[in-house]
Amino acid sequence: MMSRVLAVLGIVVVLYVLFALYAMVGQSGFVYYPDRLVAITPAALGMRFEDLRIRAADGETLAAWYVPAPAGPGAPGALTVLHCHGNGGNNANRVGLVRAFHDLGMNVLAFDYRGYGDSTGAPDEEGTYRDAEACWKYLVEARKIPPQRIIVHGQSLGGAVGSWLALKVRPGMLILESTFTSARDMAAGMFPILPARVVCRFGYDSLARMPRMKCPVLVAHSPGDEMIPYCQARRLFDAAPEPKAFVDLEGDHNAGGLEISASYRVAIREFVARHLAR
Repeated sequence: MMSRVLAVLGIVVVLYVLFALYAMVGQSGFVYYPDRLVAITPAALGMRFEDLRIRAADGETLAAWYVPAPAGPGAPGALTVLHCHGNGGNNANRVGLVRAFHDLGMNVLAFDYRGYGDSTGAPDEEGTYRDAEACWKYLVEARKIPPQRIIVHGQSLGGAVGSWLALKVRPGMLILESTFTSARDMAAGMFPILPARVVCRFGYDSLARMPRMKCPVLVAHSPGDEMIPYCQARRLFDAAPEPKAFVDLEGDHNAGGLEISASYRVAIREFVARHLAR
């Protein structure tokens, strides 16, 4: 009997080790879900746009869309949104979001990380940071947009990219939508039986950055988000200094965003009016 128990325990240990190795080696597959096919563009929703190629510091080429505010490029007082999207798909999946910001009277720059859509390369954490920084420099240097007139918007994984960028460059505002505290917190929740925090190679630690933010922060999250716990958004909000605001969304992780939620649009308008008045 004892030999059978030991044999079973041995099999369990082997399977546990193999699963841990799989989770450790294949981490990128749990983080990035890029799609190369760009099925639609802003033109499908009646928006004029510029199809851009922006060079990152390490030489990768990023595909991006610049969508001017309804009054046209250079519209007096128009704010500009730099959108950092989530870990799946590509820009084509965010056309509705671009339209929502456009309808708020804002310019929008939406880009695909390396390895997504028509961007070159393959994604990794440092690469996504370089990509966001390259797009920021494009807005500030090529478009001559003052930093205080730029809103960094990060959705899901893009929230971690956006928080990194906002801490480095100090935009006019940071919006974190449906995002997490850190990659290690997410890994611990996904793999509770593994030492996930120890083996996780990714940081994406927005929570550590929050206390040092120097711009207004708006956090939006749904209590019904089945992928990223609502409590993580509350922790981000609690850690951020004033001025800040929190917006409750509705629905699951992929629902209730700006293109759907009227209350979210109102909250953004009001927060912008208070902190980025013309």
